[in-house]
Amino acid sequence: MTLATVAKQLLLRKSQHTTGDQSMCGCVHSTQDQALRLEGEPNPPAAPTSTLAPKNMPKSISISKQLASIKALRKGSDLEKAIATAALVFRNSSDPDGKLRKATAKNLLQTQFKNFAEGQETKARYKDLLSELDEHTENKLDFEDFMVLLLSVTIMSDLLQNIWSVKITQ
Repeated sequence: MTLATVAKQLLLRKSQHTTGDQSMCGCVHSTQDQALRLEGEPNPPAAPTSTLAPKNMPKSISISKQLASIKALRKGSDLEKAIATAALVFRNSSDPDGKLRKATAKNLLQTQFKNFAEGQETKARYKDLLSELDEHTENKLDFEDFMVLLLSVTIMSDLLQNIWSVKITQ
């Protein structure tokens, strides 16, 4: 089972398609397509060309400084900055081909996403995600796969319950 398949099952566990667009829904056909894509078959560009940061930006510059250098985000919303941050973390950690090694993705989960991953070690779905990162290490993740991985861990996280309980009004 591929990382994308496991993650999609987590994201779509409550919904099964009956009509409409079936692409990327987790059905047999879309997971087979995703598996083929992960195994090196022709696919759309893995890391979209982004206007978030110039390609020649050195990796030694902090994420906050990289974000500050993006004119479009100076008045950006919190959500836009959050997604831009995830994109920059991916880009700073990825290979020159715009792909992220599975070992690097696992390391990012354990170091930069540890508050969300904490306490998940005994859950079967989390174990499935980690085992997929440990297997087929020649396969790499594109940005979409990385974001699906982050969302999957977020959804199953105990921290998400704490976030939902935060008081939002006075």
